[in-house]
Amino acid sequence: MKKAILGLSLISIVALFSASAQDPVPEKQWSSYRGHKSQGYLDNVNLPLNWDIDSGHNLLWEKEIPGLALSSPVIWGDRLFITTAISEKDTSGLRTNLSGSVEPVEDSSEHTWKVYCINKHSGDIIWEDSPVEGVPKIKRHPMSTHANTSMASDGRYAVAFFGSEGLYCYDIDGNLLWDKNFGVLKSVFFNTESAEWEFASSPILHKGVVLVQVDVLGDSFVAAFMAETGEEIWKVSRDEYPGWSTPNVYSYKGRDIVVVNGYKYRAAYDFLTGREIWRMSGGGDIPIPTPVIGDELVYFNSAHGRFAPVLAVKKDATGDITLKEDETSNSGVAWSYPRGGSYMQTMLLYRGYLYNLRYNGQLNCFDAVTGEEKFREKIGKADFFLASPVAADGKIYIASVAGEVYTIPAGPEFKIESMSELGDVFMTTPAITDGVIFFRTENKLIAIGNQQSNK
Repeated sequence: MKKAILGLSLISIVALFSASAQDPVPEKQWSSYRGHKSQGYLDNVNLPLNWDIDSGHNLLWEKEIPGLALSSPVIWGDRLFITTAISEKDTSGLRTNLSGSVEPVEDSSEHTWKVYCINKHSGDIIWEDSPVEGVPKIKRHPMSTHANTSMASDGRYAVAFFGSEGLYCYDIDGNLLWDKNFGVLKSVFFNTESAEWEFASSPILHKGVVLVQVDVLGDSFVAAFMAETGEEIWKVSRDEYPGWSTPNVYSYKGRDIVVVNGYKYRAAYDFLTGREIWRMSGGGDIPIPTPVIGDELVYFNSAHGRFAPVLAVKKDATGDITLKEDETSNSGVAWSYPRGGSYMQTMLLYRGYLYNLRYNGQLNCFDAVTGEEKFREKIGKADFFLASPVAADGKIYIASVAGEVYTIPAGPEFKIESMSELGDVFMTTPAITDGVIFFRTENKLIAIGNQQSNK
């Protein structure tokens, strides 16, 4: 494990971290995958419950996005960031069901990876860049793309990660400050190396530091880099199979801790040094969901294979907190639910309840503190869901792959209040800002808001 701080004292590191914040209320920004600390909600925003794309009702604007990507929108201030990968020959689109081979799309065409900074009010492009061109070093799953990861921004920097094609850090005005190439990152099915599925772990920015989780076939690691210069602060090797989870950060007694999901083990690392604080084995064998941060607990879910747990880990956990076969809790785990997790979706922790959505539309609601299941219900008539749920002002938005968006009230009682359609394939996670919810479909970026209040 590398702990060198490149000549900088811890005091100077903390000073640089503290000086990086560019907005007095970062919680109001949708600054990374699923928003601030991946929490997936934003209140006091006045979103509509329904809309109609064809008639234009509550449709503020829509914009065609070239290429193919599963990156979700990221917002800081008036700027929305999104990525794509463009090829004139890779035109097969996205497979929209679970059936079919695990083998990748056979395509070796030239691609152009692009970063867009878009005015969130109008959809106009503020700046764009094409940081890399060439043949992708890893093939993609038919339900995947070559631009899966969402960007991250803190108002000063904007970071894009294209896996084997590199990590790129811009200033807010689009000037490329630095980039890193980690070589070929083998994002493959762990027991079938030929099943190349592409990279999908998004970067995050925390106190002026870029954090990445790279769980691949061989040479897995978690690392921290100075956003200003790209200098490596620390890099920790992980004995791990390929995964597609995005890291997160929680605080405990004034200490910031980087937390990651995983197949062989999920773990927590000291933000300043990378030292491992705790680890826990057991779970689904292809982890994709991101850890979710609560007041006292950190929540994990995963599924695939024999296991599909929901886990509530205590923030004061240390050492190996792996549950024994007959345990549902221990000194580091407050509660667990052995068969409640999901394969793709990150959970939503909102107003005291934890929501887990499965690919078939089954929604579980748990008391976040006790783990008591409050309901288990099916969402609508759609039979395939990949997007993680988001929430605003007491309403939860749940979208199917077919582009049907359902709203239900937050709380222990289940009720579908509305359903609107996007008119396109939808596999990403929505982004929320004041008065607007953004949906990145297979072909478009769509801004939905109450038209009267947005005039």
